[in-house]
Amino acid sequence: MQALVTDQARLAMLIVLCGLLWALESIIPLYRFRYSRVRHAIPNIALTLMLVITNLSLSFSSAYLAGFSVRNGVGLFAFLGFPSWAQIIFGVLALDLFAYLAHVLLHKSWLGWQFHRVHHSENEVDVTTAFRQHPGETVWRILWQLAAIVVFGIPLSTVIVYLIFSGLNAELEHANIRLKGRVDRLLRLLVVTPNMHKVHHSRDQRETDSNYSNIFSVWDRLFGTYTSSIDFRRLNYGLDGFDVKERQTLKGLLKMPFVNYDRI
Repeated sequence: MQALVTDQARLAMLIVLCGLLWALESIIPLYRFRYSRVRHAIPNIALTLMLVITNLSLSFSSAYLAGFSVRNGVGLFAFLGFPSWAQIIFGVLALDLFAYLAHVLLHKSWLGWQFHRVHHSENEVDVTTAFRQHPGETVWRILWQLAAIVVFGIPLSTVIVYLIFSGLNAELEHANIRLKGRVDRLLRLLVVTPNMHKVHHSRDQRETDSNYSNIFSVWDRLFGTYTSSIDFRRLNYGLDGFDVKERQTLKGLLKMPFVNYDRI
């Protein structure tokens, strides 16, 4: 029952923030797109519902492995004798590091890209893009989350804290809102900002293959995948060859990983 309440609370927070950002996109948009916002959001919302269902279906695995690891002293935290407060801080960082690695491999491996291009084929990025994710990619990300739990021995409470911030930041960084450069530069010293993540959605592959970080921007700086500059006057979202209507429908997005389109 406690796990159910927690999932409901997390979902409620995501819905509330999504509503607020949706409103802000109308007031201070980064771009004024030529689309019906509701019609554009329908396939993204459908994929979001699938993501929620997939996560809920597999949530028992995180709970089981976290409990097993803590009870049996499995993982680096137990080996190093980390106190509870340190397990929270370093547990969040560890989960974010593994999320970064999972994301990089989605781009660098052929199979990963087959699934991840569902997310990158979005040519009008807004808050509904945050969870535009094929169920196959969701499973991949969960597997990396489970790996982090076992390697470090991360408690379930820390996993929940991380997932809350990860979900909220995903909505914020995809939102089509205009953020002042000075504020953005200050925030991205610590976290991934909307401006920083927009580069990652560029149609230019050199920019797409950068700024992979999930919550904390430090991973891109540390591993040399950070791009600081961005020119919103020339930034073009999406993937060449995927703008046709048939590939932007829910059916087209779901079958996209199984069709051998060339990456151009």
